[in-house]
Amino acid sequence: MTTSASPTRPADTQPEPTPAQLIRTVVDLRPQLVAAQAETEERTYYSRELHETFRAAGLYRVVQPKRYGGLEYDLTTFARLQLEMARGCVSTAWCWALASSHALQIGSYFPEAAQEKIFGDGDFRCASVAAPDAKAQRLDDGWRLDGTVRYCSGIPYSTHFMGQAMIAGLPPQEAAEHLLLYVAPRSEWTMLDDWGDTLGLRGSGSHSIRLEGGRIPAEFAVEDTNMVNVDVSAGTPGLALHGNPMYVGRALAPFTISLAALTTGAGYCALDEFERQMRTRKTSIPPMVPRLGDGDYQRWYGTGLAKLATAEALTIRCAEEHMEICERTAAGGEPYSEEEEQRIGIIAREAIVQVWEAVDEALFRNVGSSAIKAGQPFERVWRDLTMIASHRNTSFRETSFRKLAQLHLGLPISDGAR
Repeated sequence: MTTSASPTRPADTQPEPTPAQLIRTVVDLRPQLVAAQAETEERTYYSRELHETFRAAGLYRVVQPKRYGGLEYDLTTFARLQLEMARGCVSTAWCWALASSHALQIGSYFPEAAQEKIFGDGDFRCASVAAPDAKAQRLDDGWRLDGTVRYCSGIPYSTHFMGQAMIAGLPPQEAAEHLLLYVAPRSEWTMLDDWGDTLGLRGSGSHSIRLEGGRIPAEFAVEDTNMVNVDVSAGTPGLALHGNPMYVGRALAPFTISLAALTTGAGYCALDEFERQMRTRKTSIPPMVPRLGDGDYQRWYGTGLAKLATAEALTIRCAEEHMEICERTAAGGEPYSEEEEQRIGIIAREAIVQVWEAVDEALFRNVGSSAIKAGQPFERVWRDLTMIASHRNTSFRETSFRKLAQLHLGLPISDGAR
C-alpha cells in the first residue's frame, strides 16, 4: 500500500512549469520521440530514460490535484500536450497519457481518505479500463479483487490501476447495475507480458494485469459507480476537497477528448512524414519532377492539413466546453448532464473519424509504396491509426447517435434492439 500524503506539497527548489513551458518541453522532445519509435515498439513501451524525463518535467502531474503534488492544469492544456506528444510518437503518447489522465477521476470521485493514500507523495500514475473484468468480494476491512483485465494502456510505469468490478454473490443483471469502482496499488496486481503483437500501437504499454487475491481498503472503492456514467448533480468529493470545477465533471467526455487529441497528433505525425517525402522524392511518372512542386501532391497535402486542422479545432473546443460546463456546475448552475457528455463525446469522436479519413484517403494512398515498407515511419503511424480507428470507443459511434437523440427528446434509453 502507499503511504499517506501531507495535505500540502513540500516546497520545490524549482518553480512549477507553466502550461506553455510544458507544451514547449514536449515539442522539443519530438525529435527524440521520433528517433525512438522503433525501439519503443520493440520494447512495447517507452524507455526508462523517457519515463524519467517525463517525471522530471512534471508531465505525469498535469491534471493531478495540487493538494497532492500535482499541477492541476485544465483539460485543454492536457489535450494540447497529448496532441503534441503523439505528433512525435503515437505509442509513447498513448502510454503516457493513459497513465496520467486518471488522476482526474480519482481526484473527482474518491473520498479524501482514499486520495491522501492513493496520490501519496505525488509520484502517481494510473492506468484504467472501464470493462468490469474483475470480481470483488466484500471483506470486513475492504475488498478482495480477482480477475484478468486486458488493454491496460499505460500500465508499465503505473503506480496504481483504476478499474471496475462485478460484486461477487449478486445475480449477473444486478451485479452489472451495481458496479464497483476501485483503485488497486501496484502491490496488488501483476503486469503480464502479453502486448506487442497487434497491428498498431505496439509500444503503447497496453498489457493485461492479473489480480489474484488483491486486497484494498474500503475507501479505495466507490460502490454503485460506473466510471463512464457518473451522476455529478449533487457535487463530488473532489469539488468539495479541491475547490476546482475540473473535479466535478463527468468522465466519458474527457476520455473521448483524450483519444481525439492523441489521434489528431497521430495525423500530424503522418502529415509530417508525407511532407518529408514531398521534399526528398520525385513523382513516379514522367516528367518525374520533385513532389513538392507537383500540383497533385500539394492538393493531397492541403487536404490532409485542412482536415487535421478541423479535427484539432474540434478537439480543443470540446476540452474548452467540458471545462465551461464544469464551471457552471460548480457555480450552482445546471449540473453537467448525460446529454451534454454524450454530445461532447460525439463531437470528439467525429474528430477521430476525420483524422482517419484524412490520413487513409489523402495521404496513405499517395505517399508511395516505399514509404509503407515494414518499419518505415509512415507505415508505423498508419498502423497506429488503424488500431485507433478500430478502438472500442469508435465502435460506439452509431449507438451514441441514437442515445443522444433519446436523451435530447426525452425518450427511454434503449440499445436499439427491435
